[in-house]
Amino acid sequence: MDKAMQFLPYVLMFVVLYMFMILPQQKRAKKEKEFENSLKVGDKIITKSGLHGKISELAETTIVIETMSGKLKMERSAISMEMSAALNKKA
Repeated sequence: MDKAMQFLPYVLMFVVLYMFMILPQQKRAKKEKEFENSLKVGDKIITKSGLHGKISELAETTIVIETMSGKLKMERSAISMEMSAALNKKA
């Protein structure tokens, strides 16, 4: 009984760590993946590096965005979910 009580603080610390750090990160990653899969041609987007453009082509892992200076090919994961949502609310 005493040995079980000795490890209880460590178990509680792990549970709290899991609830406040790991679960939110997993939820955020899931939302980001859903956002990447919901992109379609014609969407206005902002990349994580700050480039503004409109999607002109989609592939499985890459996209082609049209900017004022031409077309750029990028990974889907380079699109900022938060900034693109804010941009689409304004339009």
